[in-house]
Amino acid sequence: MTNLKIHGDAPLDPEGGLAELRGDCARMVPHWSAPARITALPVSPSLIHGVTVPSASARMLDAMSDYGD
Repeated sequence: MTNLKIHGDAPLDPEGGLAELRGDCARMVPHWSAPARITALPVSPSLIHGVTVPSASARMLDAMSDYGD
């Protein structure tokens, strides 16, 4: 079920254009915050031990033509 209640004076137009979408995004910018940039440090290859995949997942991927062929 979709909640179509709106707050404020914005008209409800499900077929709105790109200009309306950009305006909506511009009004929301003050509400968004970006985290500080995190730089990943290199990991020593001796600390990488591989990947463990559950057997049920491996069988599922093996049965998929994109992965098993």
